[in-house]
Amino acid sequence: MPKIKFGTDGWRAVIAEDFIEDNVRIVAHAAARYVVRVEQPQHGVMVGYDTRFGSERFARVAAETIAATGTPVWLADQACPTPGISLMVKQRGAAAGIQITASHNPARWNGIKFKATYGSSASPAIVTQIETQLETTLRDGVPALPPRNDLIHPLDVRTPYLDTIEKLVDWERLRKANFRFVVDPLHGSARGLLRELLTRNGVECDEIRGTRDPLFGGVNPEPIEPHVAALQRAVVAGKYDAGFAADGDGDRIGAVDRNGAFINPHQIFSILFWHLAGTRKLDGDVAKTFSTTKMIDKIAAKFSRKVWETPIGFKYICDRMLEGNILLGGEESGGIGTRLYLPERDATMNALLLAEVMAWHSKGLEELVAMLQAEFGAHHYGRVDLELRAGQKELALELFASGKVTKILDCPVVRQEDMDGVKVYLGDIGWLLVRGSGTEPMLRVYSETNSPETARRVLDHVVKMVRAL
Repeated sequence: MPKIKFGTDGWRAVIAEDFIEDNVRIVAHAAARYVVRVEQPQHGVMVGYDTRFGSERFARVAAETIAATGTPVWLADQACPTPGISLMVKQRGAAAGIQITASHNPARWNGIKFKATYGSSASPAIVTQIETQLETTLRDGVPALPPRNDLIHPLDVRTPYLDTIEKLVDWERLRKANFRFVVDPLHGSARGLLRELLTRNGVECDEIRGTRDPLFGGVNPEPIEPHVAALQRAVVAGKYDAGFAADGDGDRIGAVDRNGAFINPHQIFSILFWHLAGTRKLDGDVAKTFSTTKMIDKIAAKFSRKVWETPIGFKYICDRMLEGNILLGGEESGGIGTRLYLPERDATMNALLLAEVMAWHSKGLEELVAMLQAEFGAHHYGRVDLELRAGQKELALELFASGKVTKILDCPVVRQEDMDGVKVYLGDIGWLLVRGSGTEPMLRVYSETNSPETARRVLDHVVKMVRAL
């Protein structure tokens, strides 16, 4: 029996090992069983794919499997960003969306994301129901149903997607600011999108790594250091005011300031929340995952907004956005969603909002970060992903959960939380979180402190502790 396990955002596996056509059929059929039993299957399923090896073929397999159950399918006519599929689900009132992608994982991986009727990640409750149908399908197999290719229709995602997010930006301010931008989609499915929106609205924008490359130019398609080194060089060489990056399926954002310095997702999240809640005075609270910066809490306090903290995974943020008035929701990996648009992550949308913040305040990203640090205190973040031997991850989690770790370096552990992994607070200097990955066989170690040197020292110390177990 194949190993198919859902993580924080769908199923991912290595191509030609577990990610093969037969297993794609199994997952697609399980999703179709859910749609037929719980949703309104006559409204159809939107199917899209990214630029990875075989994604177009895997999307076709998924579409054929779903259509065979009598459910109409709209299949993207080209590689598209995941938030584009989410938008199509919402705008067309579809029963569900399927995106073939492994997001930011290395090139050898592919996967399937499931999008619910509200246009975002499937909630934990929906995932549980799909997993139930998956168990049945794994046990009984995919039935040999006659093909229904007449139920598969082409879908233009790009045009309505661009037209929708174009309406959410103050283009007059952007044009007057005379900023110049460069975009790095990392050869993924966000290629061409931001450049087209900016240039057709009179804002200068160039693009690097905008061709389709299933190997992503030899880097992981994740918009963080060191994978954005080419963007950092391009910004400095071209004297651009900022650079924006997207992950492989276009839902996570990264940014670079005019000096070539990386602007991390916590800083992006903080800038956007500060601007929307403070400058634009839009109502609503903020939601963040367990591993996200405490600067959000301080900004929320200033503007009298409530902070909702969730386990790690955007599906939990989405759940909170659906339940209440959440202006902005985000996670440490660069996934940010706003009620102005969808309860969904979107790199292109967030890049546009960042550009708008710059234009509104006539400041570069480095100036905005410095301004927030001056007002709300220094917040410096780091993360290490550890591949460990069998059982070592469990030993590490058990150690930190036991309360036996009373000090990190010279910093006392003053309290701990266990919403998702184990987070310990280190006096007044910050916090440390250890957590097992939900999608990969590794331990993640996160830290935020009041200086970059301290954050690095804390991470190095904990890595040595874990490896010694």
